[in-house]
Amino acid sequence: MGYNALLGAARKTFTFTFLLFTYLGVTFLSTFGLNIMILVFKLIGESFRFAWDALRQNKLRTSLSLLGITIGIFIIIAVFTAVDTMRNQIQSSVDKLGSNTLFVQKWPWIFSDSFPWWKYVNRPEPSYRDYLLLKERMESAKGVCFEISASNRTVKYRSSSVEGAILNAATQEYDQTWNLEFENGRYFTENEGKSGTPVCILGAEIAEGLFGSADPIGKQIKVMGRRVTVVGVFKKEGEDMMGMSQDKNVLIPMAFAKGIFDINNERYNPQITVRGKDNVSFEEVESELLGQMRAVRRISPGQEDNFSLNKTTMLSNQLDMMFDGINIGGWIIGGFSILVGGFGIANIMFVSVRERTNIIGIQKSLGAKNYFILLQFIFEAVVLCLMGGLCGLAIVYIGVLLVSNFTDFKVVLYLSNVMLGIGVSVAIGMVSGFWPAYSASRLDPVEAIRS
Repeated sequence: MGYNALLGAARKTFTFTFLLFTYLGVTFLSTFGLNIMILVFKLIGESFRFAWDALRQNKLRTSLSLLGITIGIFIIIAVFTAVDTMRNQIQSSVDKLGSNTLFVQKWPWIFSDSFPWWKYVNRPEPSYRDYLLLKERMESAKGVCFEISASNRTVKYRSSSVEGAILNAATQEYDQTWNLEFENGRYFTENEGKSGTPVCILGAEIAEGLFGSADPIGKQIKVMGRRVTVVGVFKKEGEDMMGMSQDKNVLIPMAFAKGIFDINNERYNPQITVRGKDNVSFEEVESELLGQMRAVRRISPGQEDNFSLNKTTMLSNQLDMMFDGINIGGWIIGGFSILVGGFGIANIMFVSVRERTNIIGIQKSLGAKNYFILLQFIFEAVVLCLMGGLCGLAIVYIGVLLVSNFTDFKVVLYLSNVMLGIGVSVAIGMVSGFWPAYSASRLDPVEAIRS
């Protein structure tokens, strides 16, 4: 009972405090804030009117001055939009590899002109033996899988054939290291994987090319001269920016692949894929894999690794560096155009001050403060820059619609880039309009009226 009474008193105190602060806030806004808001809206309205008059009365002069702002905003936002679109699409491709996945390979993921290939060319490829030993020893791994691939293969079914297929062979843990989605059918059973049963899973494009709209499950196709039974079809993904997709793949068990080709041959790109457990940090998985791989290869302490542990963050960092450079280039190119446009806006504002000197004198003689004149011209410069900036954004938007509708490349104009364009326009307007506005606010009213 005492608790309920205390709770009721607390609620009443909170309600009273809230109403008190609300009343004080409304009173402050009604006495001071309302006047400020009316003044700001009045300034903005007059600025729009003066800017529109300048554009209407001096169309060529104003349009040429706004052209620099339009081109500058267009270049910057177009570059940022293209970069953000490519970055997100490539990042989604990288994310398919898995944020908690490591790839044991011969070559590191390094993309630069100074790639020291001579350090890695004599390294041994990951072998099936390495996979077996890692599988026994890795405690933090959810799955350890050995994979090979052979490209440009021809797959046949009766009179139909598909060329350019990618033949992938993997151990049974393939579904533990990759996120697989099926349109039809299933994954290999444990018995099929271990015994080397001639079964396969088709990518969506391969299945469509061989069977059309017919159900491929249970039918036999010919791969590298061998007949294999289709047990599943991957869900259609579409090719991404990095060319990674299951659509053109044919997956077979590793035990079956041993009877077709040499699984340790370098030309089949052997790799070991390791995915860590969900409750284990990526750093722990990487550290354990590094130690176990050195033990498997019998590398002495202090001796350099003869393998590479590749991860998605390596690709992300390389992409970030590349896109940051492109962004800087966009700022530099667009910055020159904006600089020219800013000088044009400043020139217009100086002319506007000269043309309205007598009006400024009359306003000041009637009691207008210096800050009122200052803000009036600054707002006018901002409005002019906003007109140029919005024209640049409109051109970018039209370009986005054209590219998205008439090509397969989907471009997105993000709200952050729109706000960036507006923000840059406002900033340029304030900078280019400050000195003309300041000179107008410092005019002597008597001298201004005489002029």
